[in-house]
Amino acid sequence: MTVGQALELVCPAGTPAALRAAVEAGAHAVYCGFNDETNARNFPGLNFSREEMAEAIAFAHRHGAKVLVALNTFPRAGAFSQWSAAVDDCARFGADAVILADLGLLEDASRRHPGLRLHLSVQAAAANADAINFYVRTFGVKRIVLPRVLTVQEIAAINREIEAETEVFIFGGLCVMAEGRCSLSSYATGKSPNMNGACSPASHVEYREEGGALVSRLGGFAIHRVAAGQPAPYPTLCKGVFEAGDYKGHVFEDPVSLDAAALIPQLAEAGVTALKIEGRQRSRAYTEAVVRSFRRALNDHAAGRPIAAGELRALTEGQQTTAGAYRKTWR
Repeated sequence: MTVGQALELVCPAGTPAALRAAVEAGAHAVYCGFNDETNARNFPGLNFSREEMAEAIAFAHRHGAKVLVALNTFPRAGAFSQWSAAVDDCARFGADAVILADLGLLEDASRRHPGLRLHLSVQAAAANADAINFYVRTFGVKRIVLPRVLTVQEIAAINREIEAETEVFIFGGLCVMAEGRCSLSSYATGKSPNMNGACSPASHVEYREEGGALVSRLGGFAIHRVAAGQPAPYPTLCKGVFEAGDYKGHVFEDPVSLDAAALIPQLAEAGVTALKIEGRQRSRAYTEAVVRSFRRALNDHAAGRPIAAGELRALTEGQQTTAGAYRKTWR
């Protein structure tokens, strides 16, 4: 990011209604996906038909916002044409960028649609300058969504050595497994977050009373056990409770949300171009509230005013937040 350039706010939209809410709340850009396995949030009731996507892009453009389409899963063998056709549709509808992870799809898109802006998905897990410059020089990628494993200092070091923009997560669910390698959920359910777009799918979730406790299971594996009458968290494997040696608890990470609003000045100084909010599975009301809060935070930062942090705690997982890897305080 060049000195003096304003940070771009990139916001989630799981539905056309959420996209309209995000744009009206002040999103500079919205990311979304088709209602199929080409995107990594492939859940019933979410995402966009082709007609809805075309209308959403036109709506955003009328309001001065951009639409980035996530085609960020890895194509199945024998089904590459489905992903390639999705790139064609994005180009035809006038999407401002497509967010890709797969090498073959990057090559296909860069060759057949040289005018279409390419962003590298966090699913590609490009976490060093050499990897990033490979994608930039080979496929013409313009922006890299950095994995959530880097400190602010590491991000600054990367930005000094690369020839592309960087985008980082600023708020929302904290995926703690290495992006592009979510093997635990695949093992438990047979559905791959990285290929089928379904992390801990609801079809494989079960709640059952056992011995006076409520047990939540994913794919037959017990993930949480809580006392009767207590709220049971959604059974996501990476945030489950396990026994490891003498320790019993959240082995990988506590069920909390990322909130790095207080780090906006440091991230800007590190050369970041865009800040990304996670939450395509969340409601329209959530989208509107979070986008308004972060647009206000960016306006305050641009004006040299202090940023109000922590005002979204009620919307976070477990009403708790973390700075995640930015400060390397997680497990």
